[in-house]
Amino acid sequence: MEFIDLKSQYQAARATIDARIHAVLEHGQYIMGPEVAELEARLAAYTGARHCVTVASGTEALLIALMALGIGPGDEVITTPFTFIAPTEAIALLGATPVFVDVDPATCNLDPALVEARITPRTRAILPVSLYGLPADMDEIGAIAARHGLAIVEDGAQSFGAGYRGRRSGNLSTIGCTSFFPSKPLGCYGDGGALFTSDDDLARAAREIRVHGQSRRYVHTRIGVGGRMDTLQCAVVLAKLDLFDWELAQRRRAAATYDALLAGRVRLLARPGDRDGVFAQYTVLVDERDAVQRALQAAGIPTAVHYPVPIHMQPAYVHLGAGDSCPVARALAGQVLSLPLSPYLTDEDIGTVCAALVGAVGEAGASAQRSGHAPARATAA
Repeated sequence: MEFIDLKSQYQAARATIDARIHAVLEHGQYIMGPEVAELEARLAAYTGARHCVTVASGTEALLIALMALGIGPGDEVITTPFTFIAPTEAIALLGATPVFVDVDPATCNLDPALVEARITPRTRAILPVSLYGLPADMDEIGAIAARHGLAIVEDGAQSFGAGYRGRRSGNLSTIGCTSFFPSKPLGCYGDGGALFTSDDDLARAAREIRVHGQSRRYVHTRIGVGGRMDTLQCAVVLAKLDLFDWELAQRRRAAATYDALLAGRVRLLARPGDRDGVFAQYTVLVDERDAVQRALQAAGIPTAVHYPVPIHMQPAYVHLGAGDSCPVARALAGQVLSLPLSPYLTDEDIGTVCAALVGAVGEAGASAQRSGHAPARATAA
């Protein structure tokens, strides 16, 4: 069983993918070829944002977004400690200070109730992450940002295609960012990413920044980076877009099957009714996770942990002194477990995973009781 089945996806879209790649090989415009503009137009239309700017990776999208906003030394950016390192990394690379706010134990997303207390005169932006493919509480965060004159950058690396109150991830904030890393719901065959905005000035800045700050050839109007998404990767994403809505439906079908088989037997994350996730991961909460993982591995079932160490506890960032300010993130890091999920996962496979998981959780719990070990649960701060 594959954790993410990219091989089946390729076979399903092989003819289109091969034709798209062959077209690039024929015209030979490997950098900023016609597929780049075509993809940007299609992605902008899909999200509803006025502009899409493709870039070299999801991390580059975050970095360029923050650069376009003018964020730098002396500034603070509020973000979550419970995600991949990229948002914090982008903030730190610009000399700004990441300010960590704890997460909601029900969703693992940034807790808006805790945000306002962390705003200072140096705060310039809020950077929530739409974790596991579920949009964060963007309207609540947006209201806080509006009161304080702050920008919002949504990290939608895992949530492209997700819905939120009638809008789509990527078009929920000042700037939205996403990733096309191969394992994402919409992925390429290498690194790639995009940012979205309806602000013309920010879009212009982002387009210049991604080509070394050039407004035109050899005229550098701002500091930039080499941040373009190459034409071949754009061609792959264009081919996959033809299947994307079907694949999202299949992801949601698989998640609903998991829900039906696991409800009341394993702790599930909440999914508020005002948003529709894309299940970049299907993640549950378990105690005695190491034992559960070992049992699943023995049964031939791959799993993953997203994420085992909160960012504020990572060696590169402990100097920020967040300490125990994010207890929910710390507890969740010991409990989250991601199960196999792809559009090509069958209901039979899901049944096998669920039976093994429930058995492993039961055995691990019984073993912990025999040893007198009491698990710690994630609770609100």
